[in-house]
Amino acid sequence: MKKQHLWDAGFLNQIIDTMANGLFTMNLSGEITSWNKAMEGISGYTSREALGKTCSLLQCSRCFGKKCPANINYCGVLEKRNTGPKECLVKHKNGHLISVIKTARAIKDKEGIVVGVVESLADLTELNTIRKKIAEAERRLGETFRLGNIIGKSARMQEVFKAIQMASESRANILIQGESGTGKELVAMAIHYNGFNADAPLVTVNCSALSETLLESELFGHSKGAFTGAHKDRMGRFEQAHHGTIFLDEIGELTPYIQVKLLRVIQEREIERVGESKQRKIDIRIIAATHQNLVDLTNMGKFREDLFYRLKVFPITIPPLRERREDIPLLVSHFIDKGNKREKRKIKKISQEGLRALLEYPWPGNVRELENAIEHAFVLCRADQIDLRDLPVEIRNHTHQTVETTPRTNPARNLTREALLELLNQCDWNKAEVARRMGKSRTAIWKYMKKWEIPLKGENK
Repeated sequence: MKKQHLWDAGFLNQIIDTMANGLFTMNLSGEITSWNKAMEGISGYTSREALGKTCSLLQCSRCFGKKCPANINYCGVLEKRNTGPKECLVKHKNGHLISVIKTARAIKDKEGIVVGVVESLADLTELNTIRKKIAEAERRLGETFRLGNIIGKSARMQEVFKAIQMASESRANILIQGESGTGKELVAMAIHYNGFNADAPLVTVNCSALSETLLESELFGHSKGAFTGAHKDRMGRFEQAHHGTIFLDEIGELTPYIQVKLLRVIQEREIERVGESKQRKIDIRIIAATHQNLVDLTNMGKFREDLFYRLKVFPITIPPLRERREDIPLLVSHFIDKGNKREKRKIKKISQEGLRALLEYPWPGNVRELENAIEHAFVLCRADQIDLRDLPVEIRNHTHQTVETTPRTNPARNLTREALLELLNQCDWNKAEVARRMGKSRTAIWKYMKKWEIPLKGENK
């Protein structure tokens, strides 16, 4: 009978030694009576070194809500009989701290009398290392694939991300260049909100949307009585951006008069409201953007050379979507997620045939056109997958598209009145569609129509 008991104890010890978690027991005197192999690995103390010592050997950072008393008579386990898992730190023999999850239970004999304590320790070192790696990977993924709402993993977009980060740390004037729909405003927002003045205002002005007179009042403000309808003093956008950033979109549309006034703002850092002669100091960072080639405009005398060089202290060029096609699947996935949240849908993905069509399409309207295409697909799609038939017709039949932008040509550069009329007729006078095909804004199309006296609704066409 005695031999059977010894055999059982030996067998039990072998089982305990195979456990991945550390385990040790203490008697009512607080002395360690067993110490398995895993405890040796976690603590650095061999079984011979630990046996007969108290649990203070581990210098646990928390002992079930209080500092370890190192006295079994005050041990909380004996009072509570058992404790749930708690994350804490124990000290290794070599002096460094080990993160563990500890559980403890009182040991009772057959009569229910407490005869000792058993504790189990799960080493979190590897888990914490994995946690850190995951957190770092997520951080890097965020930095690599998206900055703000800008998404891309291509080498071209990595250059843009680096430029944004450098620009964010500076007060220099920034010139963002790129075709319509590439995300110039998103880049401006990323520069501002990742910079040192992120809490200061970001004021956006579309320079192509207003006439010269209205734009001057919008930018500089006006005093009461400065012109008909000026019933009170009004602060301009430059003043609103004080201590922050002003984003001047479509800067290539500025008239010579406004260009002169903007140059003075950059040089003197002060403005005058329309109708008054008082100089007002402003502290702003200017970010300008254009889809036009300012070098060409400068050479043609349409844009001041001195203003151009003042604005392009730090230029950032955003590549068109056709030059970073590897980003299309990532963008599509993002727009599907966005659409699901907006429409309360559960579309999972796009079919291979549909994705192939997106990859082959020239994207004259760039990322904005891609987002519109996915929104179009959400209207038609009734399954959990977007198919080719759900995409806009111009993408399905892009070889029949009349106007196609390539990396070396600009469809608007040699645009004539007759060509615009022909395109308007092809698009049933849908100016948004004309803008998409040309890679221009609707405002730009409207301006061409106004310039050539083309009626907005196609009368007398």
